Amino acid sequence: MDGWLPWLDRQGRFSALRALAFALVLVPALILAYEAWAGQLGSKPWTRAVHDTGTWAIRLLLVTLAVSPLRRILDWGKLLGIRRMLGLSVLAYAAGHLTLYCIDLAFDWGLIISEIVKRFYLTIGFTALVGLTALGVTSTDGMIRRMGAKSWQRLHNLVYLITGLGLLHFALQSKIDVTQPALLNGLFALLLLYRGLNRWKIAMTTPVLIAAALLTGLATALCETAWYALTSGVSAWDVFQANADVLVYQDLGFLRPGHWVALVGLGVAAVHAWRAPAAKPRRARRSDGVPARTGA
Repeated sequence: MDGWLPWLDRQGRFSALRALAFALVLVPALILAYEAWAGQLGSKPWTRAVHDTGTWAIRLLLVTLAVSPLRRILDWGKLLGIRRMLGLSVLAYAAGHLTLYCIDLAFDWGLIISEIVKRFYLTIGFTALVGLTALGVTSTDGMIRRMGAKSWQRLHNLVYLITGLGLLHFALQSKIDVTQPALLNGLFALLLLYRGLNRWKIAMTTPVLIAAALLTGLATALCETAWYALTSGVSAWDVFQANADVLVYQDLGFLRPGHWVALVGLGVAAVHAWRAPAAKPRRARRSDGVPARTGA
């Protein structure tokens, strides 16, 4: 009966990794609850709470998607044990996001429905939530057996489309400052590139991971530049040059989303290089054809 507890593994044993993951996904909610209790959410507390829960839903969704590639890159199989918990935490924050939005509108269902239908970014966000709900409901072992592994996998592959919709919703509602959406979109692009490398059977060696980090960082900077240039009319060159300010002023405060994406990718490459198993010694053959050990 205790197997359902989040800090226990499938065999009912305590798992430090699962316990740590469970504690960490609770932290944003606890911080938000404390700020609400202390009156630190500003003049529009419900609106602030809506934004915070939505932002954390997107962040945790990217963390969930990172489990599989990091398991392969870092050769850390135990990571798969926390993927379902992370996915359900995404659904919890997304559901909280919608619930707080309804509270902010005083549960005026006519207004809520009309807003979702009329505002494109709300339509996209609601569609993403419906998709997350479908994935959450079918995340159990029993549903995998009922649906069959292939059908279940096809459904859950929609998580990438759902993530794209969630990120678009986040970017559109951010209006002027899209620093956070640009960062999260860049990280999503990095995860998609990792998935592509695995699908194309390209070995995730340290040089390949470094190239992926630098390429995705540059792509993030270009996308951020294009967004500001198209939506604000600011010179694209001036926006792109802002990425060099960190070198000009030598201040980490000038790091742009593209820098952070590249740094995350380079960090993954560094950990991969550190964890990579040493090459096994080759065996020489004796003259009688029997393999002989080489080395000490």
